[in-house]
Order: sequence, then structure tokens, then C-alpha cells
Amino acid sequence: MNTPTNLKYAQSDEWFDPANGAVGITDYAQNQLSDIVFVEILVEEGDSIEAGKPIASIESVKASSEIYAPASGKVSAVNKALADKPETLNSDPFGAGWMIKIEGSASDSLIDSTAYEAHCASRNH
Repeated sequence: MNTPTNLKYAQSDEWFDPANGAVGITDYAQNQLSDIVFVEILVEEGDSIEAGKPIASIESVKASSEIYAPASGKVSAVNKALADKPETLNSDPFGAGWMIKIEGSASDSLIDSTAYEAHCASRNH
């Protein structure tokens, strides 16, 4: 499992990059969902969002899942390319698979990569 140490993680499997405000789903999440076939981002550039509120919906061959904001703030960018290439979330969840960028700060409930790995391991038993 890939968990970059520069990111912060939500226990609901989203990541947040404090350096640029990017948000996406974790490697663990994309692996659990399997082949992602549809992505709908529910927020627009300029929207104000609140941590814990839905920002996107994902469908895979196995399940559908809501994606939640790991931070509060203003949406500064939306990755519109995901609508045409949802499989990017499987192939590059921490790079081209970012979903939105937020001008704001991470929620206090976010955890570091070590704690997130432990959280994922506890769910695999």
C-alpha cells in the first residue's frame, strides 16, 4: 500500500496535501473499490465546503462510494479530466487522480501516514 508521508489522511480514505490543497482517494480506497468506472465531482470551483461533507461520488465494478472533504475552505480547482478518465483514480491516485484543490486547512481529525496504515491494517482482519 502506498501512503506518501507528506500527506494527511482521513479515516474515510481521502488524502489531503497541505502544501497545495489537493484532495483525492487513497491507494487503499482505490484498491478496495477495484476498477473505477465513473466519477462525479459534486462541487464547483469557488464553492465553500466543510470538512466531512460529500464532494464526489465514485462508482466501480464492485461498489459506489461517496468521497468526503478532508478539509474546510474554498474550492480553488476541480479535476474535470476525471469525468472522461475515471480509471486515473486506480492508476495514479496521488498524482493525476487528484479530485479538487481546497484553499483552507486540514481538519484536526486527519492523521499521518503511519496512523493511516495502522487504521487500514486493522480493517483487514
